Amino acid sequence: MQNVILVVHIIACLVMTGLVLIQKSEGGGLGIGGGGGGGAGSLMSGRGAAGALVRSTIMFGGIFFLTSLGLTTLANRNNDTRTEVERALGADEEGASGPVDLLDPTAPLLEGQDGLGTTPAPAHQGDPMIRYIFITGGVVSSLGKGIASAALGALLQARGYKVRLRKLDPYLNVDPGTMSPRQHGEVYVTDDGAETDLDLGHYERFTGVSARQSDNITTGRIYKHIIEKERRGDYLGATIQVIPHVTNEIKDFVLSDPGEDVEFVLCEIGGTVGDIEGLPFFEAIRQLGQELGPERACFIHLTLLPYIPAAGEMKTKPTQHSVKELRSIGIQPHILLCRCDRPIPENEKGKIASFCNVRLSSVIEARDVGHIYDVPESYHAEGLDKEVLSHFRIDDAPEPDLSGWHQIAHTTHHPDGNVCIGLVGKYTDVPDAYKSVAEALAHGGLANKVKVDIRLINSEEFDDEARPLDILEGVHGIILPGGFGERGAHGKMRAARFARERKVPCFGICYGMQMSVIEAARNMAGIEDANTTENDPETDAPLVGLMEEWTKGNEKVLRDANTDKGGTMRLGAYPARLKPGSKVAEIYGSLDISERHRHRYEVNAGYIEALEKAGGLFSGLSPDGKLPEIFEIPSHPWFIGVQYHPELKSRPFEPHPLFASFIGAAVKQSRLV
Repeated sequence: MQNVILVVHIIACLVMTGLVLIQKSEGGGLGIGGGGGGGAGSLMSGRGAAGALVRSTIMFGGIFFLTSLGLTTLANRNNDTRTEVERALGADEEGASGPVDLLDPTAPLLEGQDGLGTTPAPAHQGDPMIRYIFITGGVVSSLGKGIASAALGALLQARGYKVRLRKLDPYLNVDPGTMSPRQHGEVYVTDDGAETDLDLGHYERFTGVSARQSDNITTGRIYKHIIEKERRGDYLGATIQVIPHVTNEIKDFVLSDPGEDVEFVLCEIGGTVGDIEGLPFFEAIRQLGQELGPERACFIHLTLLPYIPAAGEMKTKPTQHSVKELRSIGIQPHILLCRCDRPIPENEKGKIASFCNVRLSSVIEARDVGHIYDVPESYHAEGLDKEVLSHFRIDDAPEPDLSGWHQIAHTTHHPDGNVCIGLVGKYTDVPDAYKSVAEALAHGGLANKVKVDIRLINSEEFDDEARPLDILEGVHGIILPGGFGERGAHGKMRAARFARERKVPCFGICYGMQMSVIEAARNMAGIEDANTTENDPETDAPLVGLMEEWTKGNEKVLRDANTDKGGTMRLGAYPARLKPGSKVAEIYGSLDISERHRHRYEVNAGYIEALEKAGGLFSGLSPDGKLPEIFEIPSHPWFIGVQYHPELKSRPFEPHPLFASFIGAAVKQSRLV
């Protein structure tokens, strides 16, 4: 349109100029033919020609004026930075009413608009006082990003900073709650009832900061949230795309709810760089790196430096390629944390720094150590925390107080003795399935200054009554962890009976507690058909049954057999009331406790009287007295089963009292064997 007006404007200008020149040359008239003006051979009289000329001049002058006005209007319009949609919606030129954000699902859209337009995504800044550290991994999985993140958090904490750690998981599950332990390891449950990745357990154990639901996100949860918003119509007709909608959700997660006075947020990105499902996460943190700037964002890349014995060399090429892959998606790592089993030669460090475009001091050796609790001191010795602070231009940070970690490491490597604990479970071929249990046992060892050797025993081996239990001979304690399903259940009951009859300390957790109660009902109370409806829905003696209702806070929660499996268990922290004079009350030193739960089935309170008459004691109940929480046998040196998961609240600096007491009982047992 602008070009058409411009052409008409130029033509009008030329015609009008020609008319003026003709009038000037003819002295105001237009004589055509022989003789002077007004001759008989003229096509028109001089007077008529002059009038026509004046009218033509006026007409083209008007056209010239109108086209000039049009061009001026278009020029002003081009200088207006507002979009078509903003102008149509009435946003003033100075932005007094604010620019219309077409990525905002609540913003009105014009007909024909898809909600994207050309407006760039809004910058995500978050709290200007918080610095963000993004930890990625390359070359292979299982390099230990979780431990590395937790150790760095502990180092910053030791310098007096307040930290928060988060995990971004690229898998499509909404959460790991329905995943097999063989696929994913254990499910870590937070106080607020989130089923999360096991790395959050490392975060809590290393820093002592309780994780929350807002500290773990998955691709499945992000897509679920976006689709729910789209179905409600929150996007008002927008075309939903990975960029910007998915990446914006990820960025919002990273920046939201960091906690009070937090100074560093550490975000671990699950998987390995190059994984297709991780691309939206890498793109999101790339954008955050741009929006926050280097003064508030730091990228740490964890890689592997394999040693090839046949060549006698440590190879840097996998690390180079991993960084190249990361840089290809727009992320330049600031620090490289290099896993290795031996010292990195200085020339190899130089090669890595040169090819990966980082400073030599930013190539940090992450050599294998004897125990995971050696990692904070090891990383500090290599300068990881110093390099992070240098990146953020923090030069006045106090030196870290690592005396606590030094004491933990010393006790771990110089124990006063050893005890052997038999862990009887159904997922023993995957040690990560019982990660928190193993760590809590180690914490119990720290409390008693002994090393805990864990003997993993597959409970399925004992399902056959003809199979002897000789593998349990010589253990100083038996722990029966959580689980689901019929497979291996009878084996756990046989192990519980072995411990009860042989006076071996026994600790049942969740499903392990339920199997202990069923064993006691069968062999102490004479209820031969005692079972759980999880394994036998038609049992005549349902010692354990599906919970159909319970109270969470001030709300009643209802469930039935047709309820979805994901996220519907009794999850998170619940209070319990202990019986005065009981062993657990003595261990806790209190009558009121709060512990984390993750279960769908519960011991039937209708059988409490029969079991207590037979010598058992339900020493802990829910505050309303309806749900049995703890079962113990007072005549046994140490036989306790709990419906909750105490391992989830154990820390190296604060061992859970039940685990400390259990290992203490195992130490006494070791002196009797």
